[in-house]
Amino acid sequence: MIRNDGTYALLVKALEGTQKRQEAMASNLANVNTRDFKANRVSFEEEMRRIVERNRSAGTNRTLVRDLEKMEIQTEKDTMSRMNNDGNNVDVDREMSNMAANQIFHNALVQQLNTKYQMIRMVISDGR
Repeated sequence: MIRNDGTYALLVKALEGTQKRQEAMASNLANVNTRDFKANRVSFEEEMRRIVERNRSAGTNRTLVRDLEKMEIQTEKDTMSRMNNDGNNVDVDREMSNMAANQIFHNALVQQLNTKYQMIRMVISDGR
């Protein structure tokens, strides 16, 4: 049942994305004083949105689940941000605020997933 659940697949993939983003931001902060270091960025929401839109017309969760499972969350170098004199483009204030926002998003996803598990437990226990 849960393997073909599109909502579950979205939550799991989004959690994977927030975890990868948190790791990238931690790496950025660890390298704030590294000469020529380029900040890492993780963006996955737009790709997830495209997958959902593409699968909406299909009317089946199986395709959505399969597409989400195949989706790779990429870490990319930020080459567009303004560089410091040493070629490093990590902005500590930006990273800290992004980390806080990412943590809030991650916590909301965990709450949604816990709610999903509670509903499944309720259905299973009521079915006995």
